[in-house]
Amino acid sequence: MDKIKKYENIIVDYLEDYVQARSHNPNENAPKFHVIADPKRKHYQLVCMGWEDDQQYHSCLFHIDIIDEKVWIQRNVTETLIAKDFVDLGIPKHDIVLGVIHPSERKYTEYAAA
Repeated sequence: MDKIKKYENIIVDYLEDYVQARSHNPNENAPKFHVIADPKRKHYQLVCMGWEDDQQYHSCLFHIDIIDEKVWIQRNVTETLIAKDFVDLGIPKHDIVLGVIHPSERKYTEYAAA
């Protein structure tokens, strides 16, 4: 399996597992998780949307891209250390870019600068 396909599988499986572990709300109207995968353009997101107290709720929890054979974590609004989880699942640190960190600061992380 080529590297990009392996990374895509890791990302999508991770997002689906994340949803499975958190989708136990008995309230039928509670916001629901949705995995959005665009393998052609290499964009992957986990969004949560629905209604809460008569208010529409819509949030992107994770946004991950594959750019130049590296996994870019563009958004993470959770306490989950997704980069560490990706390393544990087989993506090396030198292939993970923390896009959520300013470009001038990335060189101080243990992950790829770009």
